[in-house]
Amino acid sequence: METGIPMPAGADTHPFERSHSIVIAASAEAVFDYVTNPKTWPQWIASSHELACDDRPMRYGDTFHEYWSTRSGPVELDWLVIACDAPWLWNGLTGTEFTGPIIVEYRCDSVDGGVKFTRTLRNPARPKPPTPEMVARIDAEADAALAAIRRNVESM
Repeated sequence: METGIPMPAGADTHPFERSHSIVIAASAEAVFDYVTNPKTWPQWIASSHELACDDRPMRYGDTFHEYWSTRSGPVELDWLVIACDAPWLWNGLTGTEFTGPIIVEYRCDSVDGGVKFTRTLRNPARPKPPTPEMVARIDAEADAALAAIRRNVESM
């Protein structure tokens, strides 16, 4: 099936997955609507700079365009929402030639005191494994992003 998502050439790929969670004192709806609205991403994702889309939560089948930056320079990403069960689960699909397909999952689970928000990044067919330094950067950026989500949503 043609998805428009760059796939690495050859069969030698390296699946990669990383999850990060935080408890937010808010409703699942407030958290979910905030994180699934790409227009909010530059407020909490350091590499996200501009989004071409409506200012609203994205739902199943929606597409949008992101202007992203990496250590190597600017990247443009075309996103497709491949799963949405508001306010509990959201999956977006994009990709680059240097990472292969990227699936981002947002999950909200009710807990005492609010919502446990989990963001999972998956690269199911990464051309090269990430270095330990890349993983450390991913973790540090995720911690900063989750703290910003909590701060922004709790102050709404």
